[in-house]
Amino acid sequence: MTGTRHRTVRVNGLDVFYREAGDPSAPTLVLLHGFPTSSVAYRTLMEDLADEFHLVAPDYPGFGLSSAPAAHEWEYTFDRLADVVDALLDELGVTRYAVYVHDYGAPVGFRLALRHPERITGIVTQNGNAYEEGLTPFWKPIRDYWADPSKENGDALRGLLTRDATHWQYTHGVPDASLVDPALELHDQALLDRPGNQEIQLALFLDYGTNPPQYSRWQEYLRAHRPPLLAVWGRNDEIFGPDGARAFARDLPDARIHLLDAGHFPLTTRLRQSAGLIRDFLRGLSD
Repeated sequence: MTGTRHRTVRVNGLDVFYREAGDPSAPTLVLLHGFPTSSVAYRTLMEDLADEFHLVAPDYPGFGLSSAPAAHEWEYTFDRLADVVDALLDELGVTRYAVYVHDYGAPVGFRLALRHPERITGIVTQNGNAYEEGLTPFWKPIRDYWADPSKENGDALRGLLTRDATHWQYTHGVPDASLVDPALELHDQALLDRPGNQEIQLALFLDYGTNPPQYSRWQEYLRAHRPPLLAVWGRNDEIFGPDGARAFARDLPDARIHLLDAGHFPLTTRLRQSAGLIRDFLRGLSD
């Protein structure tokens, strides 16, 4: 049961691809990916943890191997992404789980937590932000787009969808860039370069503006339900800075916070360290 299974199911009228590993009777960790990647980011972590845990990692619509309807045919919002993941977990019968959130995974995961607080056994956040303190100057042109969603401001963000930008996401803040497998970058970029995908990503850049206003609700959820939380964060990330990790302690004084010598994608260069911390954290969770 430790080998990874690769499946696609029909959910809300879309084909949704997901990876699954481990014994379904074991404690479950749902892994929610960020931009610009997909569940492929979790292949090695899933293999590492599958001897002890049940792992499920979906691709959102518009990402990875899931359906990618055109932006004018499907509403690409974080509410809709959460709807699809929620429906997928129902389809799979997953009703109690810890959630791992990275980047876009945070707004998806916290939406699920608000909907079903009784289902969440714990939260692993790896550069998955829930505080204004975590938003770095990187967000300035995206904030401009939120304030004025003009074609000009949208076009100014297309540079974030290029090969150079994807390479930067993987390698900035990394002490030794030779540890980053370029195949991951090439995989992500090939999917970004699909016809129509830039419009999908611009729609999500715009809708990301709905997330900071919800931070107070997510923080209230943390205070009210006190889920065990592990923040295992790349401290050199120039997208979601380390203050975003430290801020969790304000609402969860017992949060475990580890700042790693890594950038935005700690799993690419600090896999063993991350996996060890995650394994130890998951072992401490109880129903």
